Amino acid sequence: MPELDLNTLGAAAGPLQTWILPALLGLGLASATGLRTFLPLLMLALAAKFELFGVRLIDQMDWLVSWPAIAALGTAAVAEFAGDKVPAVDHALNAIGYVTRPVAGAVAAGSVFWAVDPTTAAIAGVIVGAPAALAFNAAQTGVRVGSTATTAGLGNPVVSLIEDVLAVLTVVVAFLAPILIPLALIVLAVIVFRLANRLRGRDAGRVRAPG
Repeated sequence: MPELDLNTLGAAAGPLQTWILPALLGLGLASATGLRTFLPLLMLALAAKFELFGVRLIDQMDWLVSWPAIAALGTAAVAEFAGDKVPAVDHALNAIGYVTRPVAGAVAAGSVFWAVDPTTAAIAGVIVGAPAALAFNAAQTGVRVGSTATTAGLGNPVVSLIEDVLAVLTVVVAFLAPILIPLALIVLAVIVFRLANRLRGRDAGRVRAPG
């Protein structure tokens, strides 16, 4: 099978398919990894494996669609889902996420720049994915700190479940309509910001109450 010329492929695809849609898809995936490290990667692997939503990966990421990789991601996603419902463990996962989630975001984003060379895809993944994942992981920190302060950690599993839903919805929007990702991320950011502020407000009210 002749080797593909990525420059020719990229030119034929045009800037929309080469840069814009992959950047939006990658941005959505990376933002979701800021909330959950492994679930967005699992969803990406399954979409590419079964050729859903027109998702394509660069050749160097073919290992992601192998059954061993999918099984490993599935196991990790379930472990993260369960662990994040346990007070104290959820804070540990969030702290570790300051390292793992930007990496996962960069990997997820870079893997969908299928029409460019691997080095360019990796650079694009870092530029698009790492900051987005880091930003949402930091936002999660604010929400968890507020939840722990106001509920002694008892409300954290509910907050965690809301984050699960938001992560899944963000990935689904990225798959179905990547052009809507900027709007979806604004809505997601507003939800997280308001939730954090509400929890902080409750904590401040509890502090003032005794006086």
